[in-house]
Amino acid sequence: MSYLNRILEATSERVLTGKRERPASALEDEIRRADAPRDFLAALSGPGISLIAEFKRASPSAGPIAGDSSIVRMAKAYDRGGAAAMSVLTDRLFFSGSLDDLAMAKQAAGLPVLRKDFIFDEWQVLESRAAGADAVLLIAAAVPDPGIMRALASRIRELGMAALIEVHSEEELEKIMDLSPSLVGINQRDLTTLAVDRGLAVRLRKLIPKGTLVVAESGISSRDDVERLEQAEVDAMLVGEHLMRSGDPAAAAAELLGGSR
Repeated sequence: MSYLNRILEATSERVLTGKRERPASALEDEIRRADAPRDFLAALSGPGISLIAEFKRASPSAGPIAGDSSIVRMAKAYDRGGAAAMSVLTDRLFFSGSLDDLAMAKQAAGLPVLRKDFIFDEWQVLESRAAGADAVLLIAAAVPDPGIMRALASRIRELGMAALIEVHSEEELEKIMDLSPSLVGINQRDLTTLAVDRGLAVRLRKLIPKGTLVVAESGISSRDDVERLEQAEVDAMLVGEHLMRSGDPAAAAAELLGGSR
């Protein structure tokens, strides 16, 4: 069984439990009392390449990364370093994350926050909005049915959030472009093998219309990596492990940006 299938199986069990403990009606009540989401798309639309700085305690590919890191300290450091937005891993079993991390990130800094998890059910979209997410990741490999992907993306937008639709291949990209997405993520890490292809974002960027915001994900750890993305007119980069392992995440973020923000 691939890493992705193992994660999806475990997530399915969590969603079933979650629906019993917090039905959709309860989440909708929480959403009605919540503050309006921050504008994730606008945050990535400025001049130069934007940084989505990620908070990630662990991963299947890297193991423990920075398990004792303070989400509040990291959020403030990312803000100082010039990040346009944050991404927070909320999967507990494989990434040691939580929705509490997301909520604390929102309180600690003024950055819009992406919920990065394995979302395939409308209940998870409601859960995301209730927790304070401003954007939600949808992974093409985890939601192969175009009808379900369209419904999830539509529900995310109805709730005032942005949908970051992630692909890893030209075939996945072709399928999701029928949805006319505003925001496309190109994950250079294969979720079935965990191998990284550092040239994938540059190659796939050529196939995406200029009006669509494009985010490169994974395999970004130096200013040289960023300059290649800038030359390819990639709009934003999502960086986690490199920043989490840095002794000075604010300086590491600023170094990646190279003064472009």
